[in-house]
Amino acid sequence: MRVTVMIPTQRRPHGLAVAARSVFAQTGLDLVGVDFAALELVIVDNDQTPSARATVAALAHEAPFAVHYVHEPRPGVAHARNAGMAKASGELIAFLDDDEEAPTGWLAALLSAQARYDADVVFGPVRARAPVGVTRHRDYLERFFSREGPAEAGVIDHYYGCGDSLLRRAALPDPAAPFAVERNHIGGEDDMLFGHMQAHGARFAWEPAAWVWEDPVPERLSLDYTIRRAFAYGQGPTSHCAAASPPDRVGVARWMAVGVVQSALFGAVAGFKWLTRAGDRADWLDRAARGLGKTLWWGPFKIHFYGRTAS
Repeated sequence: MRVTVMIPTQRRPHGLAVAARSVFAQTGLDLVGVDFAALELVIVDNDQTPSARATVAALAHEAPFAVHYVHEPRPGVAHARNAGMAKASGELIAFLDDDEEAPTGWLAALLSAQARYDADVVFGPVRARAPVGVTRHRDYLERFFSREGPAEAGVIDHYYGCGDSLLRRAALPDPAAPFAVERNHIGGEDDMLFGHMQAHGARFAWEPAAWVWEDPVPERLSLDYTIRRAFAYGQGPTSHCAAASPPDRVGVARWMAVGVVQSALFGAVAGFKWLTRAGDRADWLDRAARGLGKTLWWGPFKIHFYGRTAS
C-alpha cells in the first residue's frame, strides 16, 4: 500500500520546513504495514514564481524517502491541492498544512484508524499554539485555529477540513482533481468534496491520537482576520444548499432564517459583553459573525482569503 503525504505551501519557508521535517520523523509505520522508505512527500508551491524550490531541494537532501516538488502558479487552494493529487502516486493521501507540525505517531494513527474502520476519510484534532507575545484574546484565538472532536475514536456522521486528514483515493469522485476550483479564492473546496462524498455514502472516521500542532502566521492572530473568517464559515451551509444540483432552495431559506436569528441574538450578547469588557466577548462576536454569514452568503459578500500571489 503506497502512502503520500501532501503539503501545499505559499511563501512560508520556515513553516514548510517544520512541517516537512515532522513528516521525516514519523515512527510506527511498520506496525500498520507501511514501509517507511516507500513513503513519498509531495510539496505543492502555489506561488507565481517557484519561491519554495530551493527550500524543497534542501529538504529533499535530508529526507529518508522521496520528496516531489510541484509548482502550481495558478493561484488558489483548489488548484494547489489538485496539482498535488495529479503528482501523488499513493492509494492513501495524508494532508498536512504548512503551518502544522505532526508528532511522531501522527501518520501511523491515521493509517491505523483508516484500516480499523475501513474509512474513506480520517480526521484528527488540531491544537493551535499562539506565540508567547500574543495576550489579547489569546484563548479565543487558540480555540479558533484549533479543531476539537470526540474523545474516542470511531466512525462519525460529519466531516472536518482537509488539514490533518487521510483520504482514500478510490473513494474520491475524481481521483486526479477532486477539489472544486470555484472555491479557489474563498476556501471551502474541501467542504464541497466531503459533502459530495457523504451524499454518496462515504465513511468518515475520527482519530484523536492523530493530532497535530498548528502555528498560525502572526498576521492571522487578530480579530480582524478571525471575525471575517467566521463570517465566511457561516456562509458555508447556505452556499452548499445553493450549489446543490438542483439547488436546495428550502435549505437556503432555512439557513438564512437561522442566520437572522443568530446574528441578532448573538450580536446583542456580543454588544453587551463588549461594553462590560467580558473575557469571552470575542467568542460571542464570532458567533454573531457566523450567523450573519448564513444570511449574507452570495456574490458581493464573498471574502477572498486565498489566491493572492502578487509577483
